[in-house]
Amino acid sequence: MLRALAVDDERPSLEELLYLLSADPRIADAQGAGDATEALRRINRALESGPGGPDAIDAVFLDVHMPGLDGLDLARLLSGFAEPPLIVFVTAHEDFAVQAFDLGAVDYVLKPVRAERLAEAVRRAAHLRRTTARISVSEPDPDCLPVELGGVTRFVPVDDITHVEARGDYARLHTRTGSHLVRIPLSALEERWRPRGFVRVHRRHLVALRHIDELRLDAGAVSLRVGGEELQVSRRHARELRELLLRRPRH
Repeated sequence: MLRALAVDDERPSLEELLYLLSADPRIADAQGAGDATEALRRINRALESGPGGPDAIDAVFLDVHMPGLDGLDLARLLSGFAEPPLIVFVTAHEDFAVQAFDLGAVDYVLKPVRAERLAEAVRRAAHLRRTTARISVSEPDPDCLPVELGGVTRFVPVDDITHVEARGDYARLHTRTGSHLVRIPLSALEERWRPRGFVRVHRRHLVALRHIDELRLDAGAVSLRVGGEELQVSRRHARELRELLLRRPRH
């Protein structure tokens, strides 16, 4: 079950949102904050108390336009946290959806809020929380990475991972048999796994050199095949990638 924080500077909207959240059986607790600054204080206090602490917050249901620090500003700040809560935007403004999803938002709900639409956002957040491994970036680099699926923890060997795709504050690990979502930034995995032969080929992709099947050059554009998928290689990474592949022995 989710412990939720609703953030809105308009009192009637905040009360309506809290009422709808409290009525959802997947919400264990719903608290309110009247602005993003107050919300940030609560989130910091929650993180200090730990995941199981009395002030813990799993998901923030956040308006965009607020005086002072707005919702997008708060989401940007939270994206730098090692263990940020999930973000669902609840707003009357359609124009910020792209920015919201770029910041890793789980969903973008438009006002006036319909109960069934908010319930779908709660379902997505609850599902993501269940299926996401909360991994600390300070942990040592293990041979296997723990991931959760439906309450069951599995251990994925790092050597089986063909490539990793950035999803905001999350990363999707791809193997030849499936994929897994973990709550850790791509930049942290890049730093951790570089000694194991992983290299950045694009702002969104990290690949294991051992799993690259093919490198293509077509009209100046560079791409590669890994794990049955074709990925684009950015210009700034193409030269380094070719040099690494030429130096690396293939089996």
